[in-house]
Amino acid sequence: MKLVFLGTRGYIDARSPRHWRHTATLVVHRGRRVLLDCGEDWRGRLASIAPHAIVITHAHPDHARGLDRGVPCPVYATEETWKGLTNYPIESSKRCVLAPRRVARIGGIHFEAFPVAHSTRAPAVGYRIEAGRIAIFYVPDVIAIPDRSAALAGIRLYVGDGASPVRPIVRRDRSGALVGHTTIRDQLDWCARDGVARMIVTHCGTSIVAGDERVLGARLRRMGRERGVEVQIARDGDELQLR
Repeated sequence: MKLVFLGTRGYIDARSPRHWRHTATLVVHRGRRVLLDCGEDWRGRLASIAPHAIVITHAHPDHARGLDRGVPCPVYATEETWKGLTNYPIESSKRCVLAPRRVARIGGIHFEAFPVAHSTRAPAVGYRIEAGRIAIFYVPDVIAIPDRSAALAGIRLYVGDGASPVRPIVRRDRSGALVGHTTIRDQLDWCARDGVARMIVTHCGTSIVAGDERVLGARLRRMGRERGVEVQIARDGDELQLR
């Protein structure tokens, strides 16, 4: 399995050469290319990516608005996410529904959607992704993973939410539910508790994109070492081969 971090920026105003476009990650396995998320920065760019399929975590603009000019391939999302994409010009034949906690084979790769706490208006999922003997978990926006032990069991790599290193970006909506983003530190704690040895940070927030990434990267690596977890910040264009 190869991961290509096409974009690593969250839904923020700041940009940098390292984090220019909204978070989008390409999963490549045996010649098949599955794109994870397609935010508005990716409008008109799908032809250059040439995915065989697209898988969406939730309906927020920085994860799905790149689809609003049509798509060249099937798109997979949960029923709740499709409700947020009703008006997108995607033919019914390309709208594929994923049921939470049921494994789907997409381009020869197994995807299992795990509901996560992030937004009530655009309910989100993270994906357990398996190809061959390799399993990873991908969750670019998250406060909590209710079935975390099942989601992270035996995975090689956790790809998580980089909105904030140590200060949660969390509030309560009108229903009283928590919405927003947990911290990188909390996600490192999850990895430590569930035996995950490596974390990659994507969906980077302002503190990373507009800050001194060398200093922050060193700080995150120290936090990771304290927990026995290797951690790094993904940058646009980074590639990772997992064997």
